[in-house]
Amino acid sequence: MRTSDWMRLARRLAVPAVTVVLWQVLVGVFGWGGGFVPTPIAVVETAGVWIFGFGSSDRYAGTWLNAVITSSQRVFGGFLVASAVGIVLGMLVGRSKIVADYLDPIIQLLRPVPVSAWVPFSLVFFGIGPASAVFLVALGAFFPVVMNTISGARHVSELHLRSARMLGAQPWFAAMRVFLPSSLPSILVGLRLGLGLSWVLLIVAEMVAVKSGLGYELWNAYYYARMDVIVAAMVTIGMLGFLSDAALVALSSRLLVWHEATDQ
Repeated sequence: MRTSDWMRLARRLAVPAVTVVLWQVLVGVFGWGGGFVPTPIAVVETAGVWIFGFGSSDRYAGTWLNAVITSSQRVFGGFLVASAVGIVLGMLVGRSKIVADYLDPIIQLLRPVPVSAWVPFSLVFFGIGPASAVFLVALGAFFPVVMNTISGARHVSELHLRSARMLGAQPWFAAMRVFLPSSLPSILVGLRLGLGLSWVLLIVAEMVAVKSGLGYELWNAYYYARMDVIVAAMVTIGMLGFLSDAALVALSSRLLVWHEATDQ
């Protein structure tokens, strides 16, 4: 790595490092939190037992990986459903006034409704299980995807589309080689927002609609007053969200090389 890369890495780690140190000092030295807030060291120890077990009799010992896999399946399942439906509907609404007249009002009507309001309906139609969690995640992630896709579709240059038609491009070819690439920057922004929101909604879904996963373990730890497990679960969810977003950003960079080149 170059010196500039090391400097940038140091800048990115500076605030988290200072936060952890302050947390340790305030809780461990000054007793901030009245004994209810765990120190970073205690959280790390709990995370080690949760992940590896270490022969511990703790009820959480060695269950971390299963919770991560279960929650990740629900997040990516809901996110993929939301992405597929949101991109298709967004393209149709963004480019067709007739379709927009039919669908845009219902999208705008449902968009402000919080996902938590749909919990009773998810339990009625899907019961207590993974399907309810996937439904709630997909529902919440759908709106950022569809709204950004609509925006991208409506800002496609008509000049580019007319040029493609004048050169003899068939509608399907023009859609794939002109329309979709032009909309892609906005679509990818919507996907990033939807993916981040999926991890947020997962906690709501698993707290009330299923009996497994990180959200369920977090809520269950509350009843046992295990604040160390709660913080470990929060850090886990944050790291998973960060890594999935980084993967999507890397994919976006590969797909938008042409876009970045035109901006330079």
